[in-house]
Amino acid sequence: MARSSSATPTAVELQILRVLWEHGACGVGVIHEHLSRERGTNYSTTMKMLSVMLGKGLVKRDETQRPHLYRAAWSRERMGKGLLKDLATKVFEGSVSSLVLNALSNSKARQSDIEEIRQILTEMENRSDE
Repeated sequence: MARSSSATPTAVELQILRVLWEHGACGVGVIHEHLSRERGTNYSTTMKMLSVMLGKGLVKRDETQRPHLYRAAWSRERMGKGLLKDLATKVFEGSVSSLVLNALSNSKARQSDIEEIRQILTEMENRSDE
């Protein structure tokens, strides 16, 4: 099932998702500890954010466990692909090459990133030759 555009995460929601991607399923306490440290968020705000994210389909809750465990509904890779597709469509009129060129021209890429990009391009070229 495709991720809907209404499920686009806010900055705080992305912070919560990063915690879940890094730690896997966890209770509100673990999530709150990270948000509190990074943003000074209080516990009720963390609970409210998780409730909103549940409604948006960004997280899933296992109610068979005590405390309830939350997990990301989407993998980091799948979320990233969906967000990039949305960005390419909304900002670059669907042009993936414009998106990539813009991203590369606006930041200094590490040598390891450049090598990985070259490898991906080589693999793509080899597939198109088949």
